[in-house]
Amino acid sequence: MTTTTDLVPYEDALASYDPVMGLEVHVELGTKTKMFCGCSTALGAEPNAQTCPTCLGLPGALPVVNSIGVESAIRIGLALNCEIAEWCRFARKNYFYPDMPKNFQTSQYDEPIAFNGYLDVQLEDGETFRVQIERAHMEEDTGKSTHVGGATGRIHGADHSLLDYNRAGIPLIEIVTKPIVGAGERAPEVAKAYVRELRELIRALGVSEARMEMGQMRCDVNLSLMPKGSEKFGTRSETKNVNSLRSVERAARYEVQRHAAVLDSGAKVIQETRHFHEDTGSTTSGRTKEEAEDYRYFPEPDLVPVAPSREWVEELRATLPELPLVRRTRLLEEWGISATDMQAILNAGALDLIVATIEAGADAASARKWWMGELARHANESGKALDDVSITPEQVARVTELVAAGDLNDKLARQVIEGVVAGEGTPDEVVEKRGLKVVSDEGALTTAVEEAIAGNPGVADKIRGGKVAAAGALVGAVMKATRGQADAARVKELILEKLGVSEG
Repeated sequence: MTTTTDLVPYEDALASYDPVMGLEVHVELGTKTKMFCGCSTALGAEPNAQTCPTCLGLPGALPVVNSIGVESAIRIGLALNCEIAEWCRFARKNYFYPDMPKNFQTSQYDEPIAFNGYLDVQLEDGETFRVQIERAHMEEDTGKSTHVGGATGRIHGADHSLLDYNRAGIPLIEIVTKPIVGAGERAPEVAKAYVRELRELIRALGVSEARMEMGQMRCDVNLSLMPKGSEKFGTRSETKNVNSLRSVERAARYEVQRHAAVLDSGAKVIQETRHFHEDTGSTTSGRTKEEAEDYRYFPEPDLVPVAPSREWVEELRATLPELPLVRRTRLLEEWGISATDMQAILNAGALDLIVATIEAGADAASARKWWMGELARHANESGKALDDVSITPEQVARVTELVAAGDLNDKLARQVIEGVVAGEGTPDEVVEKRGLKVVSDEGALTTAVEEAIAGNPGVADKIRGGKVAAAGALVGAVMKATRGQADAARVKELILEKLGVSEG
């Protein structure tokens, strides 16, 4: 368990200081091969099985740029309203760390492929905040270090470290914001909303699954404070590799409180990298942060410059999908729901699933109902993401079809969904195996109704006397007798018919 340091209450910190943020988001592209060689990027291989002389940095091996990686970078830049460079090149970022076999990272420095853009993000109350984008540049990922022994899983205190270079060389796009000012007390919320919007945009483009829990998208949260009335930015900290939306918000909030405590004590904030800890929501010191000149950037001599033609850029612009914010606004109007409802759908990770269910034939209300109700409950109880629940949008649409046809009621539909999720087959197979179809045989229903009336003469007399609401007790008796497989509305109609009472 990590420990927290002294903190200033958040409201007190905001009374004295204005937060300034910078967010650096790394996105692993979903290309089949690495950025500068032909090695596979598929997950799950044995350690160091997907390597070659190029991504291991062996003498004489020469890199070749992945054209799909460049195309993806341009599409991301266009979606972020960036300018696309007519000419740019790669650089060597020099630093030693064991998970970098070449002892430098092939990246871009002062000549990124995309620059000067923006992304509008929507906060939970519907307010829109514009985040300015400094740049989006291409680079390669590092390998993975596993530190064995010790209590924290980090290098300090470990007995030894294991290195897997399968990830070394996987294409990355790093998206860097300009300093985010003016967010005030909502700065942590803005950070979370920005990363969420960026994730949705990346997924809409189809260039990455952007699963933060798998490291396919991670955020470095840079934060500093400046005294109220000042225009000079304070010294920043950089909380590295934050891998969930909630953690981005918590890390920003914690650093506001920590910086304020340091400044209020008369001390100076140290420019450093920091680690975020999920258990406490706190950060701890990593290492002193280098400046750009410490990396000794210089142009990569083994790669030719990238010079995308204007015709190609415009062709790629024409392939851009409807952007997430535009899409949500349209769906909100089409579905007739509130901004709060849409926010709940987004928080549950259900939007794409609902859309796919509608495309498979369900009506919008039913699709929302099942994903945000029964299936969200199941995901929560099982500790899974909603899209990891073992049911497809097509199967949910089939359940709604069976309900609409009168073959299932809601109670039976929940059992069908339970069976599908449990791996018992398709909705139709579960209905057949479990015998879950609604009892629609009028003869059988009439018999059950007559038995319920005969068994509850007092209730029947109340209904005859005009207390139609009392019919609910008889409906319940019939539903119990039919194991919940009767159509409750039809049962009520039959009860009132038998007792000679009108619904009105």
